[in-house]
Amino acid sequence: MANILKQLTDLLRQDDARRIGKVISVNSTAHTTTLSTPGGGVVVVTGTGVSVGLNAFYKDGALGGAAPDLPVYEIDV
Repeated sequence: MANILKQLTDLLRQDDARRIGKVISVNSTAHTTTLSTPGGGVVVVTGTGVSVGLNAFYKDGALGGAAPDLPVYEIDV
């Protein structure tokens, strides 16, 4: 039987994770978007195109586009 912990950590790898946040401001001049994260943090990413108040995906400091408005759950391992 394979190592279950390794399988779980492979699923939860942070380097491939696409994160989600709620758009709180868009700066068209600087081409940046400010997002609030579910954990209460704030992150500024490059890119625009998602309106204030909507959810957006981001990865590696870049905006990935609009995200659906679904419940968000965090898992602590």
